[in-house]
Amino acid sequence: MRCFLALPIPEPLLPPLIVVQEAVPVGRAVPEDNLHLTLAFLGDRPEAELRELHLALGQRVLPAATLALSGLATFGGRRIKLLAAEVTKAPALVALQREAVRAATAAGMALPRERFRPHVTLLRFGAGLRDADRPRLDAALAPLAGLSTAPEPVAEMRLVGSTLTPEGAVYDTLAEYPLATGSGTG
Repeated sequence: MRCFLALPIPEPLLPPLIVVQEAVPVGRAVPEDNLHLTLAFLGDRPEAELRELHLALGQRVLPAATLALSGLATFGGRRIKLLAAEVTKAPALVALQREAVRAATAAGMALPRERFRPHVTLLRFGAGLRDADRPRLDAALAPLAGLSTAPEPVAEMRLVGSTLTPEGAVYDTLAEYPLATGSGTG
């Protein structure tokens, strides 16, 4: 099963994300229920490895964390593949991400080393944004460039299964792991 560890988006952060999605006239918006911040992409994993991960996560105290939106970014280089809301890379969020990776490693999963760039994918542009659509994207994003929110606490981390369909990915929460209480800001 194709899986990842992610944080749900706190309720107060959803309205500004939806405003961005509605303002952009190109691309395919990620459904509100699918908005999340990926901590670790696990890829295709057999059920036995997922059980080991579940045990590893269940035995850990996961640090508190908050999410704060801090701008917009495109991914994919010259041929933009997606638009995302950037999330402040706070020390507590980085600590949680590292703990998620450690748990996956403890469960026997070899994950590629990737730089953690916290973001929430908002829109996808398939094979890439067409050159003709770039001015429309830029015009829609200009008034939204200052996207910023106060930090909001996150209550849990989720193990999510992903099934790809022609209409997009369908996500199923396989397990939830509570985060420690605290400020999660430092």
